[in-house]
Amino acid sequence: MTELEKMLAGGLYDFSDAELAEQFREGRRRVERFNRTPADDAAAYAAALGALIPGIPASAKVVQPFYCDLGWRIELGEEVFVNMGCTFLDCGGVRIGARTKLGPNCQLYTPQHPVDYLDRRPVETSFRITIGEDCWLGGGVVVCPGVTIGDRSVVAAGSVVVRDIPADSLAAGNPATVKRRLR
Repeated sequence: MTELEKMLAGGLYDFSDAELAEQFREGRRRVERFNRTPADDAAAYAAALGALIPGIPASAKVVQPFYCDLGWRIELGEEVFVNMGCTFLDCGGVRIGARTKLGPNCQLYTPQHPVDYLDRRPVETSFRITIGEDCWLGGGVVVCPGVTIGDRSVVAAGSVVVRDIPADSLAAGNPATVKRRLR
């Protein structure tokens, strides 16, 4: 198995591998192109965003600046809104359901490094982040590797989500905990 195949399969992979390094360089080039695109040039914006996140629906909006590792590991549903300054470390995959809103400076981290320092030289694994439909993440929310946030949930600004949040929940804090049910 190549290191890229290991990454896609959710196994430990060497992130210094030449093939992966080129994937990350190409991702950075596409991010730079997108972030340099004039916000008032709709055609250039759509082209740069489509090159960064293939298959993105025309109704989804990502406000610049935006940062990610690869781009092609991100899936956004219809009418998703990602506000400025968001960062997606998307090696493990990020899926955001329709009509979900992310406030400014949200950070979604899929990589997970081994705790033992010898084991993390230079390997990691990545776990998919899934955010359901009709969710709202306030500004500065951090979502950790492997977390699922259920449909219609709200995560308060500044929260750090380290465990799954069920559907129809209001979560807040560090670590984020469910404060109440919404339905």
